[in-house]
Amino acid sequence: MLEGIRIIEVEGLGPAPFASMLLADLGADVIVVHRPVSGTGGDESASTKRSHPSDLSKKPAATLSKPVLDRGKRSITLNLKDADDVEIFKQLVDSADALIEGFRPGVMERLGLGPSVCMATNKRLVYGRMTGWGQDGSKCSMAGHDLNYVGLSGAAWHAANDGRAPFPPPTLVGDIGGGAMYLVVGILSGLLNAQKTGKGTVVDAAIVDGSAHMMNLLMSLQQGGESSAKLGTGLLECSHFSRCYLTGDDNYVSVQCLEPAFYAVFLDKLGLSDNTDFQNQYDQSRWPELITRLESLFATRSRAEWELLFADSDACVAPVLHPDEALTHEANQHRQVWMKHQGVMQSSPAPRFSTGKSWTPVNSPVRDEHRQAILDELMD
Repeated sequence: MLEGIRIIEVEGLGPAPFASMLLADLGADVIVVHRPVSGTGGDESASTKRSHPSDLSKKPAATLSKPVLDRGKRSITLNLKDADDVEIFKQLVDSADALIEGFRPGVMERLGLGPSVCMATNKRLVYGRMTGWGQDGSKCSMAGHDLNYVGLSGAAWHAANDGRAPFPPPTLVGDIGGGAMYLVVGILSGLLNAQKTGKGTVVDAAIVDGSAHMMNLLMSLQQGGESSAKLGTGLLECSHFSRCYLTGDDNYVSVQCLEPAFYAVFLDKLGLSDNTDFQNQYDQSRWPELITRLESLFATRSRAEWELLFADSDACVAPVLHPDEALTHEANQHRQVWMKHQGVMQSSPAPRFSTGKSWTPVNSPVRDEHRQAILDELMD
């Protein structure tokens, strides 16, 4: 879908490379500018902030030969502290539709590669910036990680059951959901605007912003009284019909039959339709007792047995799978949600398009693999 669009990615960690992988999955020509493995490059990405934002001399925490997040990209190694390599980088930017970087605010400017420089010669450039705290504000220069950003934004508040400590799924709410996905939306919006106006823009994507924005659905539930202001006591966190239960074989099933019609199917499958204790679904005073009773019930069968019982029903019950199990589950295999390529488990691109070609796994490059081809293109 994005064939003909060129994205330059400055190597980083976490949400920025994920965003550019997604754009590559969608057909964009993504050129990742890798740091020299000798350590002359730097690492100040949004998810791995160092104590000294001016220090670009350290190696990345882990240098994989072919990371999944580089799949479908082309690679060139440049030292952005070397004058000759900086000139090559500027030529790349001049040939691009968008740029993605995930450093702390001010780092690209100190390298002489900030938006004012890059957009001076490429008026249509969409300059994508990925940080945790944003490009400005009292915390913009401070270190942080996924859980810190979603804690401050309020997004971690509901990730708790029965008043236990909040712990949202690692990276999914912050780095990916609130970060990478919002950066991609910003990049695509900027590209559309550039097509109409001929003018580029700077995209300031911050995990704290995106994770807060995702909360608007919960805010609407709170308007209707379905979400509580007290930690771990809302309908989604503390009811007997919205939680995971331990099964008899030490696995889990997820239950979330929120609407009365689905709750009725759930009770019917469990043989509890005529049990008066379960009739008033939203009576919060009964939830602790009903949770205990369902915990005992779900412990009587294996996860596979529960999955079979609820199969092909609207009870809103599904197994909680380890990723390796998700790879082989029939429903996921049908859509080829997961696959292994080059010995590495990875998910297929999303979303899918009626006009798109069927996707086959693509290789991740080794560092600097495409140097000569990229340099030849710049000479044309």
